[in-house]
This record gives sequence, structure tokens and C-alpha cells, in this order.
Amino acid sequence: MTPGIRIAVTAAVLSTGTWLGLARAQAQEQPGVYQGTVGTAAVVVELDMADPSQVSGRYFYLKHHRDLALEGSLEGEQLELNEGLENFDEAPRPTLSLHADGAQGWSGQWQDPKGKRLTVTLKPAQLPPEQADAAPFWHDLRSASPYEYLRLSGLSLVDGKTEDSMGYRLQWQQEPDSKISLFQVSKGYPAAQQALLDRELQARLWTEVSAYHACMLGASRMGEGEFEQTVTPELLTPSILSVSVFTSYNCGGAHPDFGDAPINLDARTGHYLSLEDVLWIGEGKPLHYDDRDGATPTDRSDVDFETFSHYREQVLAPWLVAQFKQLYPQQMTKTTDDDCDYSDPDIWRFPSWHFTPQGIYLGPSFARVMRACEGSDWSVLPYSVIRQHPGGVALPLPAT
Repeated sequence: MTPGIRIAVTAAVLSTGTWLGLARAQAQEQPGVYQGTVGTAAVVVELDMADPSQVSGRYFYLKHHRDLALEGSLEGEQLELNEGLENFDEAPRPTLSLHADGAQGWSGQWQDPKGKRLTVTLKPAQLPPEQADAAPFWHDLRSASPYEYLRLSGLSLVDGKTEDSMGYRLQWQQEPDSKISLFQVSKGYPAAQQALLDRELQARLWTEVSAYHACMLGASRMGEGEFEQTVTPELLTPSILSVSVFTSYNCGGAHPDFGDAPINLDARTGHYLSLEDVLWIGEGKPLHYDDRDGATPTDRSDVDFETFSHYREQVLAPWLVAQFKQLYPQQMTKTTDDDCDYSDPDIWRFPSWHFTPQGIYLGPSFARVMRACEGSDWSVLPYSVIRQHPGGVALPLPAT
């Protein structure tokens, strides 16, 4: 299992987790991004032609925003593409037959299996000027994945319900096409602090919208995919904002899947917290490794993955097993071969985690055949224990 509870919704597409992993892979391969028309409908197209014999890509209509896969080959200046992912039944698919136009663009025809033809014209994409006050998310996305930037910047959010939770007022927002929702904090934190938190929350919302579209593309071989989220504020305090983001999805793989990828922020700074920022069992200075999908090398700070993994495997996981055996002896006792074995340190190496009023909840990570064992509601490490092993961030914890 990779670090954290991964929601690998793009595994059927490019084996990446979030939009940032997708964007970075694309940036390294430098696919071409184009704007133009199919018939009279406006489209955005992305083509990876690094290997002319195996051209791949995707495109969406501006009216619908949903990806359609492309695959084919390039011979000289002639590009032949099939639309959609091959579904192994050899059913005919729409095709695009394009020729280089001499101005870094493409022109030609789209044709469906019934013979309908539409003229295709594509030119290199021109991104709108970047706004001076653009949030870091949009700045990074614009340079890393122009294709995704053009999709998301054409979408909008609508306000939903307002609710009061733990002394803070939350304004929920939703992207209508994907039905992805998250909240902004409209009352409770100082204005500057609230702006930092809302920036991170909205970036996460757009990240999930992008993941939704990647999932739908991966599932398109078999029909419609599934991507449903339950977002639960777990703890809001002057120093902590912690939210569970639980996703159930079917993105074209062998089986549906699910997982929790919580948001844990230092509410004073808006910075993401790693578990070692809060809980440190090792020797010396606490390490910091950001194991979120798509985290940058600078996010991941001062250690490499090998060092991080060694600490988790050799130090943290066995310590958690010992703690939970003392706190929850009944749950940690395996009685039959069919029972979940929570005493196995391996399942605690990369737990999902979030804050609760009583302590830190840690969710075990099982192999797929035992995934039903995840979602335990008892595996909470009390703050009384955590205070004895403070992490790298001086974080005021709730009184218990």
C-alpha cells in the first residue's frame, strides 16, 4: 500500500492519484494542448505524441467538460486517432483523421461508425492572462497542465447550505457537473487566517473535481463510472481544521473501491499537517514528509521516502500496535482466520488519520481482499498519549 489511504481514481488512466500527479506526468512528457472545433462545437484537445506509433490523448467539448479518450498513431504529418478507450469487443469507434496544417495545428475530419462527418480544426491552445491575485493552485495548474486548467477555469461553483459546526459557520459549495462539494469557513476565524484556510479548501475541492473527471475517463471503457464523496468536518478549533473526505469510486478497474483522504490543516497558518507534525515516536528532531498524492519535493521537506518509510515500518507501526493492545484489547485480538487482524503492524504503516475531539483517529490500511476491515470506529489515540510524544509542530491540542 502506498503512503496514506490512496484514492487512486486515475489508476485505469495513467496510474496517478490526483490532478497534480497527472499534471506533473504530463508536464514532463510535454503533450500538445489545442483548442478548436469539431463541427461547430468548441473543444480542447491534449495529445501525447512522444511515441508516434502510440499516440494517446483526450479531449472535451466546452459545453460538457467530460473527457473522451484518443489513441492512434502519427505517420509523417498524418494523425489517425480512434475516439474512446478500446472495450475489447472490437466494436467500431469514431475516428479522427487529421493532417498538420503548417502552423503547429491540425485539420481534418471526425467520423462516427454510421458515416457522419464533421470538420475538425485545431490550433495551439492560448491560455487567458493569469490574474495577479491568482491562488497558488491556479498558478501551479496553469503551468503544469494547461488542459486541466482550461477545463476547470470554465467551471463554476454554486453555494449550498450554510451550517454551524463546533462554533464555526460553514458555507458549502458544489461544482454542479461532478456534484463535488466542500465548504468554506464564513465565520469563526480571524479574516487573514480564514482566507488561508479557504484557499486550501477550495484548492482541494477543485482537485477532487479533476479526480472525478479522470475517474469518468477511466471508466468510459465499461460505461459510466461512479465517484461519490462524503465530506465530514471532524474537528474545528482555533489551531486545527480536520475534515474526512471519504470517496467510493468505480473508475473502470476490476472492482469498485473506497478510501478516506482527510484534510488536516494547521488553522493558524493554513499549512497541511503530516502525522509526524503531531505525533513523534522516533529519536531526535521529528521528520516531516508530506505523503499526500501530488505533494511536491518542497512539500515533502527534509527526508526522502526511504527514510520516512523506514520510520513508519520500524518505529511507528509497532508502537501503535502496542498502544492499541493496551487501549483496545478486545478489538486487537484476532479470534478466527476470517477475522480482521488489527495486531499486524503492516496495516498501521501508512494509516489515514484525522483529528477528533477525543484524540487522533487512525484508519488501518488492508490489502484489497480484506478491505472490509477498514473503517474501524474505535482506533483513536487519546490526546493524553499524544501529548507525551509531541510532533514537529507546536500545536495546541483539545483538552480531554
